[in-house]
Amino acid sequence: MISNERSSSGYSQFGNSGPKPSSNEDTLKTERIQIERKTFLFALKENPRGRFLRITEDVSGRRDTIIIPAPGLSEFKKIVDEMVRVSEESPEKPA
Repeated sequence: MISNERSSSGYSQFGNSGPKPSSNEDTLKTERIQIERKTFLFALKENPRGRFLRITEDVSGRRDTIIIPAPGLSEFKKIVDEMVRVSEESPEKPA
């Protein structure tokens, strides 16, 4: 059945369910680094679903974010460490 009716909140029953409710997030630690024209914010947070790392990249006001659940941080670190190792061992190609 197709319906064009809107719920009392003004949003379709099948589309956007409206604004996300604010979540109870506790910030455990934050760090900010500037690399060239980019700022990265690392925030270790916790909510009722568990701990996670939120990494936000800010470039001239444009923000992109990824979230890594805490159980995956060790694996994430292994991959980043490997990328750093390869980057340091491999000479950069001339521009």
